[in-house]
Amino acid sequence: MAFKKKLHTCTPDRPPATIETERSTTVRRREPCDPRRLERGVREVLARKVSGNRVGLWLLVGEHLRLGTWDLLCGWTGRPGEEVEPRLALQLVHEAALCVSGVRQRRCLTQKGFELLNGLPFVASDPAVHDLLDAHTMAEAQRLQLALGALRRASGQFRGRRLAIDPHRVRSYSQRQMRQRQAGPHHRPFKMAQTFFCLDADTSQPVCFTTATAARSVSQATPELLRLAAAIVQPVPGQALVLADTEHFTADLIDHVHADSPFDLLVPAPAQRHLQRRMQAVPPDQFTPHWAGYATAEIPYQPVHGRTGPVRLLIQRTAERPPEYRYNGFVATGHHDDVELLTRDYPDRWHIEEFFNAYQAMAWSRAGTMNLHIRYGQMTLALVAQGVIEPLRQRLGPPAATWDAPHLAKDLFGGLEGDLRVRGDTIVVTYYNAPHVERLREHFEHLPARLEREGIDPRVPWLYGLKVDFRFR
Repeated sequence: MAFKKKLHTCTPDRPPATIETERSTTVRRREPCDPRRLERGVREVLARKVSGNRVGLWLLVGEHLRLGTWDLLCGWTGRPGEEVEPRLALQLVHEAALCVSGVRQRRCLTQKGFELLNGLPFVASDPAVHDLLDAHTMAEAQRLQLALGALRRASGQFRGRRLAIDPHRVRSYSQRQMRQRQAGPHHRPFKMAQTFFCLDADTSQPVCFTTATAARSVSQATPELLRLAAAIVQPVPGQALVLADTEHFTADLIDHVHADSPFDLLVPAPAQRHLQRRMQAVPPDQFTPHWAGYATAEIPYQPVHGRTGPVRLLIQRTAERPPEYRYNGFVATGHHDDVELLTRDYPDRWHIEEFFNAYQAMAWSRAGTMNLHIRYGQMTLALVAQGVIEPLRQRLGPPAATWDAPHLAKDLFGGLEGDLRVRGDTIVVTYYNAPHVERLREHFEHLPARLEREGIDPRVPWLYGLKVDFRFR
């Protein structure tokens, strides 16, 4: 009597792991996602070769290896690299690089070289990504920011001497009941989602950010942001300066920075009548002229309801004749030179607005879910994407170095056509008719040898130890 082997029943209590995937804009289906099937699927697709217009994203492979992205994602997910969770996180990183947003089933990223870059033979659907983000807390997202910040600081992307902070708010269309805010004095209030950013003003690179409900005020959210920034940049007390906006002019925040923070604070005073009268009452002989139409003075100032003693009120006077004098006030908690603070340091706070204009499309231009841990995890993975895109932009030079994130996504990551094929232990990415080909060739041809000279292992761990090299035709 013949017996048929039924190896699939050897572990009847463990059904095969599956995940919902997007096969096209209209087709969804569940795919096995155990480590063995994932490796088999990736190698099978590579053996068939791939042709598409998303292979521009493969230029990020070298930056991932230099930064250590894979270790960051494995640490955040808490899963070994052979499993699907770190690969789904990498998919979110690359989606942020492409500036894609909205419902995942309404766009098509499959069969164009995108999924293979994530070490997957498929593109995961919205429910699969939601489950991944829902399994992690806000504390885990902050630990990921700390680890990312430590790596970027070690690579010289942060100087930590001057930090700019600013709330970034986008309109929310959530049906939840929440506090409404005004964009300006002449605007109607509406629902907003809040994110609080900290940027290195010397390098224009984001250090960290926090998020909160619309009910949380700036003075409540900023201490947490500064603690996170201090853990990353490790400032020397008295030598690190935080540049804030008028919105940060609160007694609670000034007290916190003055007494409980290693940073010094520079914040402009609002144009309130009692402050204007006090600045106008300062005798003219207390002002020090520096050049035509510009003079400064300093007086002690005790914030209303302040508890830590007086701080410095720096007065900036412009114009030459008394009837034309205009006064602006700034509160400073440290002992830095007032002219450098007002004329050199504070104008550099504008870099944070430039960052929002350049990068907000990656994850900070729209409010999706109001489940804060899910939103915080997704935005933190976008911060990882920004951390690998910025070195690539500088490596490419002009004009790509001046492009904003949507321009870079359209013309570089999603605009280069090419193919993928395996030769020995190397995935060869071939680009056809790429712009600025000489500059690309200079930095990306023979990439494994370049990485080895930098002391970096060129084998890509999420691609099962294969190397990646580039050709331009």
